[in-house]
Order: sequence, then C-alpha cells, then structure tokens
Amino acid sequence: MRNPPRVAMVAGETSGDLLAGLLLDGLQAQWPGLKGQGIGGPQMERRGFDAWWPSERLAVHGYSMEVLRRLKGILRIRKQLRERLLHEPPDVFIGVDAPDFNLGLETDLRAAGVKTVHFVCPSIWAWRADRVDKIRRAADHVLCIFPFEPELLAQHGIAATYVGHPLANVIPMVPDRAAARAQLGLRDEDEVLAILPGSRSAEVAYIASPFFQAAALVRKARPAIKLIVPAVPLLRERIVQLAHASGLGDGVQIVAGQSHAVLAACDATLIASGTATLEAALFKRPMVIGYHMHPLSWWLMRRKQLQPWVGLPNILCRDFVVPELIQDAATPQALCAATLEWLEARTRQPEKITALEQRFTVLHESLRRDTSRLAADAIQKLLAA
Repeated sequence: MRNPPRVAMVAGETSGDLLAGLLLDGLQAQWPGLKGQGIGGPQMERRGFDAWWPSERLAVHGYSMEVLRRLKGILRIRKQLRERLLHEPPDVFIGVDAPDFNLGLETDLRAAGVKTVHFVCPSIWAWRADRVDKIRRAADHVLCIFPFEPELLAQHGIAATYVGHPLANVIPMVPDRAAARAQLGLRDEDEVLAILPGSRSAEVAYIASPFFQAAALVRKARPAIKLIVPAVPLLRERIVQLAHASGLGDGVQIVAGQSHAVLAACDATLIASGTATLEAALFKRPMVIGYHMHPLSWWLMRRKQLQPWVGLPNILCRDFVVPELIQDAATPQALCAATLEWLEARTRQPEKITALEQRFTVLHESLRRDTSRLAADAIQKLLAA
C-alpha cells in the first residue's frame, strides 16, 4: 500500500462537493499529502483535489426531459472516467452521493479489483428500494449519514458504518443569529423570511416563481418583513429575473451563496426539498418545504415512494413537524398561508416555536459525530483488509 493511497472520487452537485470536502479532511489527516482526483467541486479543489471534470456537470433534476437533454454528455463523462480509472486503477474509489452516476461506475471498478466505497446511503428507506441489489454489487463499504442505515443495509448483506452527518458538526448547536444578521446588513428587530429555491437550475425553474409569488403575498400581509435569498452564483441572474417577474422588485435581498448565514439570520424559511431542509433544521428554524418538478418525474417518484414524508426533517423525525407542499399543492397561496402561520406563531404561539426547536435539537445531537475521522478510519480498515 502506498502512503498515501491513490484515491479517486466523484461528487455530484453542491451538497456532494461539501460532503466530499469534509471527507478529504479526514483522509488527509490519516494520510498527509493525499490529494484525490476525479470529479469534484470548489470545496474539494480547496483541499488540493484534481478535478478532471467539475461536479456541476453531473447536476440534474428529475427523470424526464430535463435529464434526457443532458444524459448524452453525462454518459460520455462516465465512459471516459471509467476508462481512465481502469487504465490506472486507484487504491480506492469513493462515490459521494450521485447514485445514478456512481453505482454503475463502482460496480465496474469493483469487478476489476478496485476497492469501492459509497458515501451517503441511497434513500432506500424512503423510495427506490430496488437499489439495494445495485448497492450490494457496487460497494465494498457504505458510509452512512443517518444512524438507522447500517442495520438496514446489514439485513441485505452490505457492510456499512454510521459516520454521522457532516453538517451536524459544521452548524453550531446554538446559531449566532445576531452575528449572521450583522453580516447580512439586517437589524436585530427585523422580521426575516429566507427563501431557498434550490441549488440546481431545474429546481429554480420549477419552484422559484411560486416561492417568490408566495413571498409577495407574505409581504402584503406583513409589509415590514425582510426577504432574503441565498443564490448559487451561477444562478443568481436567473433568480433576480424571476423575483422581479413575481412582483418583488427591489424588495428582496439576493446574496451570492451565504446560505448558512441566511438560515442563521431568519425567523422562518420557505425552502425547496433537499439537503437544505436538513440545514434549516440544524439551524433550528421553522420552515415550509415546497417542491415542484416535471409531471412525469413526479409520477415516477410517487410510484416508488415508501414513506408519507418528502422533507428530510420530517423523515428523520418520523412526523410532519413542518408543512410540506409538494407539486400541485405548492401554490403561492398555500405556501404563503403556511409561512404566515410560522411567522405569527412567534408572537401568538411561542410554545410552538420552542417545541420545534427542541425537536430539531434532539435531531442535531443524534447526527453529531466526528464524521471525517470515522469515515477515514472505515476506509483505512477497508484498504488494510
């Protein structure tokens, strides 16, 4: 075994890049000088990762036309990456999330004798239970971010380790609301609604307008409210256009990135389903989860859904602790009404806010582990076997 080992990785999208960057911290503590190569984003590159392709090239949304338009290019990248890794095999390949891309690649590499790790168990407990067989073929080991997953995988003969959720360590148990507001130019006494319409272009295309229309209705009911949107830099111009088209004009503050500061600063958030909802829960913020996708994508997803919840906070709490308005239910009027309930509860039902914060604190504690070290230890043991 080389010291450090040669590590290849693939991370798709912004959330995968963040998780992979934290994993690299642990690997580099275990093996100083380790860099990694493959597909990654800015968080990984900051740790010296050699990104042959940027992770944003893998970002897709849903099943149908929005995927088909980009499928040819994604398959070409996977073919080229597979050939390169088979020609010069790494000591270990780590697929970070992006199961549609990574599981097939892992299967081929594992068949060729490469040790394979999948970081983030696909949500077989929520939908697409058929992926279990694919995971068994693809991964020598799975790194799980939720505590119940290793036992579930063990029932199917898949080795796994619970490493905690990296975001639970990044986000403080008690967020500094005042500091976040100062950073964003907001006053302590301001009432603040955060709007997070997603980090992918297709998400923004489907849900941003209903969110902004709902925010305009909220502002009519509460004229003094401050509206703030953390935008992925590449999507900022499009988000500005959609906000103006929805009648918000200059009444919304759109910032580049800074989603954690925005969540720490807000009183409530209107948020697209995805990893960001877990971030909002870790910041202990009331939220309304909304989502909309291509009708065919929605039909296919509904057929494979195993639980009544869509949002991660509700799935992990196993209860509708925050409202979910999905697909046809995600109308501006319904989104506005649900948001106003949270805002009004701060003065009329403070116990409702307190109860939510307590649920999210328990959730935060259950996810808090030394993720970088635990993940690196599991990989070290796999390589030593």
